[in-house]
Amino acid sequence: MSLAIVRSRAAEGIEAPEVLVEVQLSPGLPSFNIVGLPEAEVKEARDRVRAAIHNSQFDFPLSRVTVNLAPADLPKEGGRFDLPIAIGILAASEQLPLRALEQHEFYAELSLGGNLRGVRGILPAVWRGLKAGRIPIVAQDNAAEAALVDCDARARSADQLLQVCSYLRGAVQLPKLPEPPQGVRPPGELDLRDVCGQHQARRALEVAAAGGHHMLFVGPPGSGKTMLASRLPGILPELDDQEALEVAAIASVSVFGVDASRWRERPYRSPHHTASGVALVGGGSVPRPGEISLAHRGVLFLDELTEWPRQVLDVLREPLESGRVVISRAARQAEFPSRFQLVAAMNPCPCGYADDPSGRCSCSPDVIARYRGRVSGPLLDRIDVQIYVGRVPIRELRAGSEGEPSEVVRARVLAARARQLARAGKVNAQLNGSEVSSHCALAEAEQRLLERVVEHHGLSARAYHRLLKVARTVADLSGRAAIAQADLAEAISLRQLDRARGGARQGFAQDPRGGQAIPERR
Repeated sequence: MSLAIVRSRAAEGIEAPEVLVEVQLSPGLPSFNIVGLPEAEVKEARDRVRAAIHNSQFDFPLSRVTVNLAPADLPKEGGRFDLPIAIGILAASEQLPLRALEQHEFYAELSLGGNLRGVRGILPAVWRGLKAGRIPIVAQDNAAEAALVDCDARARSADQLLQVCSYLRGAVQLPKLPEPPQGVRPPGELDLRDVCGQHQARRALEVAAAGGHHMLFVGPPGSGKTMLASRLPGILPELDDQEALEVAAIASVSVFGVDASRWRERPYRSPHHTASGVALVGGGSVPRPGEISLAHRGVLFLDELTEWPRQVLDVLREPLESGRVVISRAARQAEFPSRFQLVAAMNPCPCGYADDPSGRCSCSPDVIARYRGRVSGPLLDRIDVQIYVGRVPIRELRAGSEGEPSEVVRARVLAARARQLARAGKVNAQLNGSEVSSHCALAEAEQRLLERVVEHHGLSARAYHRLLKVARTVADLSGRAAIAQADLAEAISLRQLDRARGGARQGFAQDPRGGQAIPERR
């Protein structure tokens, strides 16, 4: 009787719990059994492993083979246990030295010919394996992804089972993983200089980027809402090492995988409005991350906001506050981070031209009220910047763009974020209640102005604190240590939809002199 223990790791959310692959050979009729709560893909490893061992010129033992995947109460899925099972069988049958297994971890699928294939979720497994002080062995298909966390160049990659066995015998050395790319931002891609006019909307975008605030664009068709939103990642700072690894770990366990060539870029997700709530927050029998987690540390853009089902939009309310989502199923639970920046766009009415100076809107007040009511008040309350994007005058389109390029705006955003990190260790949008009181204190005159605005528009306590956070961001962009009245006034002017809730026709009117939105006078 022979026993071999090989280490591997399961995929459970973005965690990678250790799994001991215990292989025992015992007398009796030849059989091959896998126990330890394996899913169907793991059970099918019996045929793949047997064929791979034969085709790699090894002997499959003619005895009773029992494979236990411990711990027994942890569900196992996927083909990642093929390689450790094959290594365990060869070690238990004395075709490989047992001592070579102690310092290694193995995760790869096997083909019938003995080739190694990549598996999903390799980055969290390699990350945990390296932290445990072991040497991960991965398929060549996963080498670029695994290299993102292999700072000490300890992990190894291989193409075939025979190559791994030769390495464990000490006959050959497996190649190190390739150097990870630096992720340099491509120049001239979706630049803000392409946006004609829209000076107030550009300013709102800069404020949102500087403080990490959620924002909503409201305006007629063709006014540039989507164009503005797509330029937001270009003025955000690049991810640091920890943030980049978080984003890559989420992508690794998703159906999309990691693009190693762009792993330091902030994600930008733009799902269609027909997406379900499960697609948005994640789910499935085996929990997978949804769009809000795939947008972690990046931007989630929801176009045509009023066309989304209201019950789907309302699932965003908790993640917007907590920055995480917990997916619970009968057999398992997974938690995914979802600290994203929400940017949304919508038309002001069904025809799209309410509040337009041309007066071409024919929608009745009741129709407009029902249309805007598709977005719930609690969700709007969580959006810091709500701005009207009017039609661009034809003279500005003819003259072309004369706005600042993204790099110039990004420099101001980086400077403002540096002030926030030095002061509180986080961006202003993430300040909690006590931190708002400490870092967003107002002088007496500014406090009275804010109180009048809150009382006049009936704003909630959440909206009150969010106005303070936006004002703090405006002051940071100006380099001021204290919030001035001009900063507070600009923050109030950037929350325009609160003034549009009094009636269907109340709301935005475009200032013909400067193309900016002003509250409609009654």
